Amino acid sequence: MTTPPLFQPGSHYAFPQAIADADTASISRKVFDLAYADRSPVQKADVYWPGEGNGPFPVIISIHGGAFMGGDKRDIQLMPMLESLKRDYAAVAINYRMSGEALFPALVHDVKAAIRWVRGNADRLLFDPDRIATWGGSAGGYLSLMAGVSAGVADLEDASLGHPDRSSGVQAVVDWFGPTDFLKMDEQLAESNMQPPEEFSHSGAHSPESLLLGRKITEIPELVRAANPETYITPNAPPFFIQHGDCDDTVPHQQSVNMAAKLRSVLGADRVYLELLRGARHAAPAFEAPQNVKKVLDFLDQYLKR
Repeated sequence: MTTPPLFQPGSHYAFPQAIADADTASISRKVFDLAYADRSPVQKADVYWPGEGNGPFPVIISIHGGAFMGGDKRDIQLMPMLESLKRDYAAVAINYRMSGEALFPALVHDVKAAIRWVRGNADRLLFDPDRIATWGGSAGGYLSLMAGVSAGVADLEDASLGHPDRSSGVQAVVDWFGPTDFLKMDEQLAESNMQPPEEFSHSGAHSPESLLLGRKITEIPELVRAANPETYITPNAPPFFIQHGDCDDTVPHQQSVNMAAKLRSVLGADRVYLELLRGARHAAPAFEAPQNVKKVLDFLDQYLKR
């Protein structure tokens, strides 16, 4: 039997290995590749500020997607987040250890370390340490959710990465089409008549989820539960903005529907916004359309600019 490739661009779930960089030429105030930790060369952040003012600016942490194995903080996934500069936010785009370098929960540790780094450098970098949001799509959406629900969870913090005296909590979360419950993905896609070929199933040994956790996910249900944002929901979680395409054949929309329902049962309906974009597939242009980005920024204004 031929072993499926670990990564194949154009497969059911894979993310292109190379995509264009975001156009940041018009942004006058920016700095690239600040280290937020020193465990890995990838633990770097790019910072973008509004053209004027000395803050302190509320912060949006941009988390790229890429099936836990691709993407970059400077690629075009960043473009919607950069719109926040026009509303006097600072944007911090981060890289993190992916599955080819380190297994779960390393990537969650990295996101939390970046949040603590933002707080630890707030005065120097004109950040407001009390107004921080995460925003990402796909794998980045997953990490945005994890940041929102797991502040203070010991297994998902690695204080040795820096700024152990700072909180990793955030004040708002934006999740675009992120996965949550890995073991249900194939079943949910089948329910929507979108079941992938067996060699590209999410439960397969070479799926992004299995590669992230280090073993075929059907063999490690307890670790899958530990990697599920639903596991960590508490009343202390911040408000959530969740969008998903109802024709997503990569990450089933039921993942977001179920996550939102569980969040609402704990936080209340008024703190959890869920919208299914009709006809939209995974990472469809509809998410980055100006009117949709405005909707996201209006949500963030509601909770970060009171």
